[in-house]
Amino acid sequence: MSSLDTSPARFPTAVYEDRISRAAGLARAAGLDGLLITPGPDLRYLLGSRAESFERLTCLVIPANGETASVVVPRLELASLTESAASDLGLTIRDWVDGVDPYRAVAALLPSPARTAVTDAMPALHLIPLSEALGVLPVLATDVLRELRMVKDEAEIDALRRAGQAIDRVHARMGEFLRVGRTEAQVAADIVAAILEEGHTEAAFVIVGSGPHGADPHHEVSDRVVESGDVVVVDIGGPVEVGYNSDSTRTYSMGEPDPAVAERFAVLEEAHAAAVDLIRPGVTAEAVDAAARDLLAAHGLAEAFVHRTGHGIGLSVHEEPYIVSGNTIELKEGMAFSVEPGIYFRGEWGARIEDIVIVTADGCEPVNTRPHGLAVLPG
Repeated sequence: MSSLDTSPARFPTAVYEDRISRAAGLARAAGLDGLLITPGPDLRYLLGSRAESFERLTCLVIPANGETASVVVPRLELASLTESAASDLGLTIRDWVDGVDPYRAVAALLPSPARTAVTDAMPALHLIPLSEALGVLPVLATDVLRELRMVKDEAEIDALRRAGQAIDRVHARMGEFLRVGRTEAQVAADIVAAILEEGHTEAAFVIVGSGPHGADPHHEVSDRVVESGDVVVVDIGGPVEVGYNSDSTRTYSMGEPDPAVAERFAVLEEAHAAAVDLIRPGVTAEAVDAAARDLLAAHGLAEAFVHRTGHGIGLSVHEEPYIVSGNTIELKEGMAFSVEPGIYFRGEWGARIEDIVIVTADGCEPVNTRPHGLAVLPG
């Protein structure tokens, strides 16, 4: 962890106590007997655990009737719970050793047959034998946990702010790394180091799309040499301590841009601003998408915008709510997501502007504050 971030590894125990209680209530309201959560973002959300998924089952069992939750865990993985809230919460720890059937141990904690929901991160390796032990195929817990994870509490919002500030500091240093004559891979290596230096625990992703590579929204890096006149898309992010992620894109020009490029980029800035200006509680996710998309379409750039306008963010880089056509969910205060319209011209260049925003009572708060304009670097 960077010296710039001295935050604890997890939130206070009361945060997880409240989350588990609300999760049980939502499961009960959905007519379920319980939730089964294996390692992944949902387990970290509910327990503060960074346990990993292996061939041996680790599973948080949350009964919907309000009884104390349990963790079924291999004895040799007990240390994985050390930094979690499990012991402080008074959860029942049911450890097991090779030769014991952990799936039946889980099933024994619930009625039979048990109507359960499982985290979407559960591997099939565990889902199938769990289904057999439970006597019924579980459903996904996504619908149950969606409301909990979509609406961030103040501790989560603070973590997202810290993540946004940290990635802004990396973009502020881009002139150190992004120079004519260097390869995308060389630039990316320096960016990874800076992401760690500026307060992240790791670099989750680094996109350096120079020239024609910028027209591929999910290009990563290559050995292409950055040239004078290139437009370069830099999309970077990663988690800060407690696991909440940054994700920010800025577009750079190596030397003064071609007037046609500058003109189209100015429209992209307008589209980004139009989407941000619309955000407030009660507005639908698809309306925010349409605000950016319609403005680009009005300038003949509809075909150049090939992806959704945004995605939720938190413990996962991509989570709900998705800011996309067809998503009629209404925004609520505390939701966090990206606003990232882009334009792409195959074989030529591309551009994207991305900020993370938090929905407030009457609008939104961007956690990224770097300028949105086409940043000109020496060419």
